[in-house]
Amino acid sequence: MPHRAAPVVMLTMGDPAGVGPEIALKAWALRETLSLRSFCYVGDARALSRAAADLGLAAPIHPIADEACAPEAADVFQRAIPVLDTPLAVEPRPGEPDHRNADAVLAAIERAVRCVASGQAGALVTNPIAKHVLQRAGFPHPGHTEYLGALARRKGRDAYPVMMLAGPDLRVAPLTIHIPLSAVAAAVTPALIDATAKTLSGGLSTHFGIERPRIAVCGLNPHAGENGMLGDEETRVIAPAIAALRAEGLAVTGPHSADTLFHAAARRTYDAAIAMYHDQALLPVKTLYFDEAVNVTLGLPFIRTSPDHGVAFDIAGRGLANPASLIAAIRMAHGMAARANARSAKPA
Repeated sequence: MPHRAAPVVMLTMGDPAGVGPEIALKAWALRETLSLRSFCYVGDARALSRAAADLGLAAPIHPIADEACAPEAADVFQRAIPVLDTPLAVEPRPGEPDHRNADAVLAAIERAVRCVASGQAGALVTNPIAKHVLQRAGFPHPGHTEYLGALARRKGRDAYPVMMLAGPDLRVAPLTIHIPLSAVAAAVTPALIDATAKTLSGGLSTHFGIERPRIAVCGLNPHAGENGMLGDEETRVIAPAIAALRAEGLAVTGPHSADTLFHAAARRTYDAAIAMYHDQALLPVKTLYFDEAVNVTLGLPFIRTSPDHGVAFDIAGRGLANPASLIAAIRMAHGMAARANARSAKPA
């Protein structure tokens, strides 16, 4: 019998003073218009209800206490937002983050991960967190992606998290993420390129149905080093790493000049690109698909997507937040879960 993807994804609240609650409410309000499949919100049920009232959104809340919540969440989703209730320490004020709520924000992520890892739900979708707020409360990780990897390893699972930003016809994975630009060159190593390319290739195959993914690798320097005139990382590090990957059978090309890799014709020549640093990856994706892009974490023992934007404290609680990226993330999470289940159901 073919496996079926779990009908529910877990949606974390993110920072409750940001736009996470608002876009979750708006996504649910569009469920019938967009044929949006079910999610279970993991956060403070009373705070979400207050946010709905403040924003003038008709969104009944259905609190759930048990982490074995998928059947109940799927059953009530069309008439109310199912909420795995995770109370906050203090009432949130839109646009005014409070580090006293950090424990609840992290607890929501951990509860959602447990639901997905145990098979109760098909995937994890995370609303944006404010790293500086969490770090004030002792959060030791550079970001969401690294924290999810640590949670997986805490449970004894292998994890090599790779961030991938995905739009309708562009996928880019940054080789280095939350480090200063001055530290990037030293961080670009053959081992990192090898591990990132293999995780990216495996994730595209498992979750996106691409049997032999074509991966284009950016250079680090302008014009990919201009044959060593503008830097030697391409000839010394990146090109040899690509050659080793090709020798193992991966469809990897480069190093390519980043300034010519993201126009329409170039995008048709690969399934995903690897950029050398954060902004080299995010600039083209956000320029082309600011309201549609999705942040995907590959290399985890569970599926995770997220809207490709931050907490937006400046517009929180004002009714201005666009839920399009969150809706795309929920849709992608369901699709990834379905493809992974279908793949696991094929005879060996």
